[in-house]
Amino acid sequence: METQTIEARLNAIEAKLDALLEKKTPKVAPVNPFGKSYEWEAGKDAKTPEEIEAFFNSPEITAIKVQMCDLGRRIWAKDFVDGNGGNITVRVGDNLVLCTPTLVSKGFMKPEDICLIDFEGNQLAGTQRRTSEAMTHLEVLKRVPNARACVHAHPPHATAFAISNEVPAKGIIPEAEIFLGNIGIAEYQTPGAPELADTVAECATQHQAVIMKNHGVLCWGKNAEDAYWRVEILDAYCHTLAIALQLGRGLCEIKPEKVRELEKIRAALIK
Repeated sequence: METQTIEARLNAIEAKLDALLEKKTPKVAPVNPFGKSYEWEAGKDAKTPEEIEAFFNSPEITAIKVQMCDLGRRIWAKDFVDGNGGNITVRVGDNLVLCTPTLVSKGFMKPEDICLIDFEGNQLAGTQRRTSEAMTHLEVLKRVPNARACVHAHPPHATAFAISNEVPAKGIIPEAEIFLGNIGIAEYQTPGAPELADTVAECATQHQAVIMKNHGVLCWGKNAEDAYWRVEILDAYCHTLAIALQLGRGLCEIKPEKVRELEKIRAALIK
């Protein structure tokens, strides 16, 4: 009887906590990873402190900040990052980019933690300091016209390939061919250094998914959800390859003509 009473009390407490979390957690609108990017009017970036403040707190930008926090929780929950690792950026103007802050766990970010920076890395808004690795994202956004968002993380299976000097095999699984294409490998550079930005961005001009040697991965997309999908698919693909290789029977490759069919599907998706 006493056990039942304790269990009932625990259930009641759990229900109250769930209700409290439901009330406090910002609602995140579903994002179509293959939908439109955030659109802005060319030449109309906010410039004065008043314009920047109004823009940064506008409903449209606030919604993107909430989505960035949701993605942060997801990459943290999947063990794609630890400590303060990983970063997310979204382009919102000719010279304006939202980015995640430094020294904050991606699993516990709040919308007010997100920073607004320009393409020189100058911080324009936000209570937290922007990440030093934003410069790598900015260089990708500059050099790749179709890139409107970047996600950088350290997913364990893809990072295992990054430290093993091994390029993931091509032509093995349809999803990898369609959503990743040819996976790029960027040489190691010190995190936050200008050389890292240059090396990764150069690789990103030819590859949507980039494995950064001895570091992690960076993927770009039409929006943050799109970029995140690439990271998730890349890690799942590397995980599957690692298991298959342990079986010692080699890899069963898709026939070249069938790979070309998958490449056509990919080309239609990324238009």
